[in-house]
Amino acid sequence: MIDSHCHLDREPLLSNLDQVLSRAKDVGLEKILTICTTKSGYNDILDIVSKDSMIYGTFGIHPHETKNYSVEKDEIIKMVKMSNKVIGIGETGLDFYYNNSDKDTQLKSFQNHIDAAINLNIPLIIHSRNAENETYDIIKKNYDKDLKILMHCFTGSTDFALNLVPFNAYFSASGIITFKNSTKLQETFKKIPEDKLLIETDSPFLSPEPNRGKKNEPSYIKFTAQKLADLRNIELEKLIMLTTNNFNNLFFK
Repeated sequence: MIDSHCHLDREPLLSNLDQVLSRAKDVGLEKILTICTTKSGYNDILDIVSKDSMIYGTFGIHPHETKNYSVEKDEIIKMVKMSNKVIGIGETGLDFYYNNSDKDTQLKSFQNHIDAAINLNIPLIIHSRNAENETYDIIKKNYDKDLKILMHCFTGSTDFALNLVPFNAYFSASGIITFKNSTKLQETFKKIPEDKLLIETDSPFLSPEPNRGKKNEPSYIKFTAQKLADLRNIELEKLIMLTTNNFNNLFFK
């Protein structure tokens, strides 16, 4: 299994990293992608990816942080090149859930991340919340056959997902799909092509059932994997094989 999105630089994961990794390996995790959200936190990402061969990282500015951190394309490229274990750009994207007063700032930052991903030919990790039309429009405008897209912690509509599939988009299921009130999202994940599916924890956030309410960690990926296998009506082993191959195809081909 592979956890395609987590935040090992956040507590309580960071101060208990050895135990967190041990439990992750015990459930069969072979790779973990820890995600950057701020420029100031990137040194922690670089330090974490050096601690174990299973950990990879990204560089990016979360849409909620775009007012605090401005990065141009060339700076993003420079940051990514600091380590060969940094294999993606993000998380970036658009989030208008709370307000859209910084909409222009988010759009500019998103565009800079897209430009860097195309330049480096590495995947772009996208966060999209309450911004389906805007996210779709900017992806469509920038469509490049070499641009690889990962829609992290996907919670969008079925139409949004299927409209993004032609743009080489992959979709990562988080613990949200285990929640009882996520029936619409569960239906969406039944319809996404199997070669575009990934799984993630987004830990320490979004713990899946039966651990909802607790701090999440990579080892809890097993609950999301089982739920997605059940939704797709396939064996867990096949789901693990599919999502592992999809991750490797996205990031290592």
